[in-house]
Amino acid sequence: MDSNKIKRGLGRGLSSLIGETKVEIQKNKLAISDLVPNKYQPRKIFVEENLNELANSIRERGILQPIIVRISNDDQSKFEIIAGERRWLAAQKVGLHDVPVVMTEADDLKSLECASGENVQRLDLNPLEEAQGYKKLIDEFSYDQEKVSKFIGKSRSYIANALRLLSLPDEVIKLIENQKLSAGHAKILVGLQNANFVASKIIENKLSVRQAENFVKLFKNKRQKPKNSKDTNIMHLEMSIVNKIGLNVEIKNKKNNKGKISFEYKDLDQLNKIVDIIKFNY
Repeated sequence: MDSNKIKRGLGRGLSSLIGETKVEIQKNKLAISDLVPNKYQPRKIFVEENLNELANSIRERGILQPIIVRISNDDQSKFEIIAGERRWLAAQKVGLHDVPVVMTEADDLKSLECASGENVQRLDLNPLEEAQGYKKLIDEFSYDQEKVSKFIGKSRSYIANALRLLSLPDEVIKLIENQKLSAGHAKILVGLQNANFVASKIIENKLSVRQAENFVKLFKNKRQKPKNSKDTNIMHLEMSIVNKIGLNVEIKNKKNNKGKISFEYKDLDQLNKIVDIIKFNY
């Protein structure tokens, strides 16, 4: 069997992700039923619309890039997909009986590296799947953040921020997985004590990331003693105003229901916007 050494490096194509592993040069074909999913696949959700688009492409042009596989550790008669699970799923939609493959002797670490690297290169993963892939490298293969950073080709701060998403409450994580919250929304929820509540308000009010950032400023670091905590109704009112005009606002209401309301503006255009709103309504 002809073989060659594959060079290491995330930026040099899919084959480079396998590392110093010997693989077959010629393209082989295997029955679709002989393939099984990669247990280290970071991606957990496959968007049906995207699979249909890929299926249409395969129907017209065939599978242009072979699926990379290895012999399954769980069943020696099966081949575990290292990279190309979307192509395998789409091929089933088309009704293909076999698919082109390249077989490799990659171990578990190489399998995870390859699956993670392919998806990150193609921006295929949602932010949680990406973070979970990094966490597997750290937890199961003794990587540290610096090593993950070098392998993926991202800064260490990028890796650290990605991993922080995994600290979000389970309810928020499900919203991200179901694409009800974007990656931008997820990042601003990290560290909030009331992330569940804020997430629900973001969805309920269909806040953009920028609007959500303004809204979060009303809640972040709200760890004062109960006597200093703000009334929930007042906070809801602040949120509705922020959502309406797009500017930060603070309402200070005393026990006798007297108080003050203040608006934050960053330039003269925003100041004129506040003035125009007041003039128009009064």
